Amino acid sequence: MAYNIVYSGGSDEIVEKKSRFIANVFSVSTEEEAMKIIEETKKKYWDARHNCYAFVIGERGEITRCSDDGEPAGTAGRPILEVITGADIRNILVIVTRYFGGTLLGTGGLVRAYSQATQAGIAASKIALREHGKKVIIETDYNGIGKLQYIAAQMELTTIDTEYSDKVIMKLLVREDLCDSFVKKVVEATAGQAVIDDSEDIYFAIVDGEPVYPL
Repeated sequence: MAYNIVYSGGSDEIVEKKSRFIANVFSVSTEEEAMKIIEETKKKYWDARHNCYAFVIGERGEITRCSDDGEPAGTAGRPILEVITGADIRNILVIVTRYFGGTLLGTGGLVRAYSQATQAGIAASKIALREHGKKVIIETDYNGIGKLQYIAAQMELTTIDTEYSDKVIMKLLVREDLCDSFVKKVVEATAGQAVIDDSEDIYFAIVDGEPVYPL
């Protein structure tokens, strides 16, 4: 199962009728971790009127929580949560801190402001697609390496290392749904001479064009 995660959190803010909405985005893996960060953030912004939040945790988003923290019901936490789920991000906490500017925004204005602040915070973060697959290690001779490189390029696979000695050892990250097809092509291309180790399950992501693993 592939889904988006927070590789590195960020923050941004918007101003709406003199009210400041500061969004902070965090990577979290448990509800306890999220609640701890929320308490720390409330202490950091102790003088703010509201610290509203939402989080989604679990591979399938099993745990979701949101809080309006004193704003009218449904105008803060729910809009934050809807932006998160709309972006299909898991293991994420977004806290939007509001410093009241003296002008009431109304229900629609609050929903827009909290949504826009959340979008800005996520845009300031580094979001990565977490994918399940295998770390595949292939040992071949020099006659086979060109064929392997061609197959890898054709299937748009990520090569993480290639070692050259009396033989060639190529290490790749292969998405789960492509593993069987890739192994079959390697066997056919090398007439069964390549030694293939596809036993290591792994979660990985490509961040700024570079592989990141395990996740």
